[in-house]
Amino acid sequence: MGDLKAGWRRVKFGEIAECVNDRVDDPSKAGVDRYVGLDHLDPESLTIRRWGTPDEVESTKLRFKPGDIIFGKRRAYQRKLAVADFEGICSAHAMVLRAKSRAVLPEFLPFFMQSDVFMERAVAISVGSLSPTINWKTLEAEEFVIPPREEQRRIAQQIAAVVHTLSSASSLTLAADKQRKAYLMSVFRPKRGNRDGYPVHWQIGTVDDAGEVQLGQKRDPSVHSGANMRPYLRVANVLDDEFDLSDVLSMHFAERDLPKYLLRDGDILLNEGQSTDLLGRSAIWRGQAEGMCFQMTLLRFRAREGIAPEFAHAFFQHMLYTRQFARGALQTTSIAHLSASKFGRMAFPIPPLGDQRTVVREYGMLRAACNATRSRHQVLQQLVHRVVNEVLA
Repeated sequence: MGDLKAGWRRVKFGEIAECVNDRVDDPSKAGVDRYVGLDHLDPESLTIRRWGTPDEVESTKLRFKPGDIIFGKRRAYQRKLAVADFEGICSAHAMVLRAKSRAVLPEFLPFFMQSDVFMERAVAISVGSLSPTINWKTLEAEEFVIPPREEQRRIAQQIAAVVHTLSSASSLTLAADKQRKAYLMSVFRPKRGNRDGYPVHWQIGTVDDAGEVQLGQKRDPSVHSGANMRPYLRVANVLDDEFDLSDVLSMHFAERDLPKYLLRDGDILLNEGQSTDLLGRSAIWRGQAEGMCFQMTLLRFRAREGIAPEFAHAFFQHMLYTRQFARGALQTTSIAHLSASKFGRMAFPIPPLGDQRTVVREYGMLRAACNATRSRHQVLQQLVHRVVNEVLA
């Protein structure tokens, strides 16, 4: 850690923060009206702008109060951390942390936790491969260097000014996203039409009627090299409406099986195994990399003739946002699974191609607006990130 600046001191994290473990075994009886899952937390943002309700979830949750910090202990590299301004319950995959005010200013602690020095340590001490998780006993023993109290106050005030601008951008991003989801609701859950709620001239089939469903290949951990090693996508690569290709792995695919798992332009990949909040998260493959395959944790949907991939993807996003995938899933411990057969049997609206193109065009405009506000938000996030690290350096 090198020499300390004047007045700065070395502390264990447990000296400045406590982990509040107020468990709620029955969310419906929590006496609150808001539930915050990890998917409700925006990376690099300290503000909670989305939430669900306790009746949407089951199993044990954690209670938090205004001023508490909700920190995603699972997959800490996502940097999900927010300060609550209301009382509620949150996912047990988060830690509820409370500043020890005698040791640290409560308004300084969340900014400190946003810094690279804290987040990199949090990632380093996470355990597990599929869903690396932080253990509180390990985190509380970690040592950090913090400034004196007056310096904490100055730093918090300086960063808060930048965060205020970011908060305004977050509001615009949230509004654009809300409008996009409202459009999907108006298309796929209209108030009048045929018995299924759709216009009378739309056909109602199944996902299997609309396209071909294929589960990805199971990875053989014993094969690390040799012929037919191919890049493949897994759950970590499929985000909401986009792919993250920064960390693509390779595995062996038998020559005879390869055609089943090679992606084509227009294929849609959906998360098959995930928390119920993220089950069915999807993106359209647009040939971003040649020869890409996919793993068993993903389902591929390939649209049949007469079905626009973008229309199918819009419908799948609606199913994700309204938790229809979660309702049809098999829950095992903390992971929900959507089998290819169940997915294939789910209802799927099949309108004329002209109607599909109208939906694709209108929804595409809303997506473009969302992307524009999100890009501005990301620029401001980078500014906040730089300021946090400069003042805490």
